[in-house]
Amino acid sequence: MPVRPAPAHILMTADALGGVWQYSLELAAGLRRRGLTVTVALMGPVPSFENLARAEADCGARILPTGLPLDWTAGTADEVTGAAAALADLARILRADLVHLHAPALALAAFDVPVVAVCHSCVATWWAALGDGPLPDDLAWRARLAAEGCRAADRLLAPTRAFAEATRMAYGLDQMPEVVRNGRRPAEAPSEAAPAAHAFTAGRLWDRAKNTAALDRMAGRLGAPVYAAGPAEGPNGESFAGKHLRLLGRLDAARMERELAQRPVFVSLARYEPFGLAVLEAAGAGCALVLSDIPSFSELWEGAALFVSPDDDTAAADAVQNLLTDPGRRASLAEAGRERAARYGTGAMADGVLAVVRALLGETRSRTRARTLSGAAA
Repeated sequence: MPVRPAPAHILMTADALGGVWQYSLELAAGLRRRGLTVTVALMGPVPSFENLARAEADCGARILPTGLPLDWTAGTADEVTGAAAALADLARILRADLVHLHAPALALAAFDVPVVAVCHSCVATWWAALGDGPLPDDLAWRARLAAEGCRAADRLLAPTRAFAEATRMAYGLDQMPEVVRNGRRPAEAPSEAAPAAHAFTAGRLWDRAKNTAALDRMAGRLGAPVYAAGPAEGPNGESFAGKHLRLLGRLDAARMERELAQRPVFVSLARYEPFGLAVLEAAGAGCALVLSDIPSFSELWEGAALFVSPDDDTAAADAVQNLLTDPGRRASLAEAGRERAARYGTGAMADGVLAVVRALLGETRSRTRARTLSGAAA
């Protein structure tokens, strides 16, 4: 009786400071349901023991805190390349068949197996959207490593066409990264109770890409409260202190679900957002969306959200107020958003990544077989 081969083992890196964490957990769970073995190498700060244990139980993958620095918080280029080398060693120790990196700069090591790198965000595209003039020195070396990593990886992925094109242009790549949309598990059907009479936003409030200052001005124009979930202080001393937003701090997944289950009007005035997992989560929960008119949001949510200029907090306030006072329009927009969110599920994301994994592993086996046959013939 033939022996069935062991399931492919994927070593996946993750970062617990932002949306990459939820992406990684959802993807790990999806790949495991499709028969793969997944180990998550957690880089950067580690969640509490309870949260880490809950994440491991939810996704079914082994999670290994590594203590390795993140590419965007590391102090030097050597720290990043050192982290990449440590990941290559870990892949050998674990006998991984493929490495899935959450940042292209981490591809700059001698990996013995195929490498997939996901372009979630990067300093070059961030600066193109928010900065003025040439990249500052502290960002320039990070952008250089990202560019080299993009060329070193066997496959590049991005969550939207808009961001794939921005990445191609930023680094002068011959081809765009392949688009595999991020995904979330479908939320439960919304309650039949009336939606909440307030607005809500979520994200890294300290990151000026989220344009939280404009949200704060918008909140000052509304007669209804605007609640904001997420950290107000960043890892490198960045901070946000508003006058009008009602800050809730960092929420765990259960608390976030409870907030969104109330179906507030969800608002994001981000100037830069490669995908926006918080928007997807809100839409799936049945929240009507008011979003900044940027390419990635337009690509994902055209026809299922109201769009305003990220610079126009007056228009944003008017859009939110109109939805709060027009139940019919709000319900129609919420239903459109929920139907759109169903396209971006964990299953679709896992299938997209699995197709890339299978293609790379198939190419590797073909090359190994060709070398074996060539050696036998010699």
